[in-house]
Amino acid sequence: MVKLMDLFKLGYKIVSYNLKIIFANKFFYFLMAAFAIFLAIASINLFDVESYPDESTVYYLLLFPGLLLIFYPSAFGIQNDMDSRMIEMLFGIPNYRYKVWLVRLAIIYIMVLVLLFILSLLSTLILVPVSALNMSFQLMFPVFFLGAMGFMFSTIIRNGNGTAAVMVIIGLIVWISSEIFGQSEWNIFLNPFDLPSSYSAPVWLEMIFYNRLYLSIGTALAILTGLYKLQLREKFI
Repeated sequence: MVKLMDLFKLGYKIVSYNLKIIFANKFFYFLMAAFAIFLAIASINLFDVESYPDESTVYYLLLFPGLLLIFYPSAFGIQNDMDSRMIEMLFGIPNYRYKVWLVRLAIIYIMVLVLLFILSLLSTLILVPVSALNMSFQLMFPVFFLGAMGFMFSTIIRNGNGTAAVMVIIGLIVWISSEIFGQSEWNIFLNPFDLPSSYSAPVWLEMIFYNRLYLSIGTALAILTGLYKLQLREKFI
């Protein structure tokens, strides 16, 4: 029992320490901003007499807080390592940087997934009943994909502000292209809860499956590319 408590304490210290570096002690502000955006958009839908929210509405409602939470740590993570003088230590120990960043990415993704689950529960209380588990699971694909892209570009550009600018441009392009791709498996923001009237349920489920498969492959490739770029020590120090 004592060892189990010690493991919990150690895990808590590791998570809190890495969150401080990843968010540069700004995690609380991003958390509050995510909840504020959620409450603002939810209030608009709640008090709009012409609005009839459903599961597809909740999906788009939670997409913005999820992207906000994943944006800063993915874009500024490497920069914050430099600012806190961690980068020299990470590169001084063989292969240690991979383990550290894999752990950090896991922490970020788990944290965002838990918060999306909580927001899904709040959506059930405020707007419309949804499956919080399924909603947060579906949201993780576009959110994690763009987070992995941010991490990859941060290792290429090696500057937080530059990465942020590139990711904003990419985000705008993806948002505009979502109108072009429409309800297809190539749409990154494809809403699995918005079944088109022209599609049958089996066809729609197959399209969702391939969309999630492509996003998963893209996420894995972006993370592997980012980890590979971390080998170029001289470009970071």
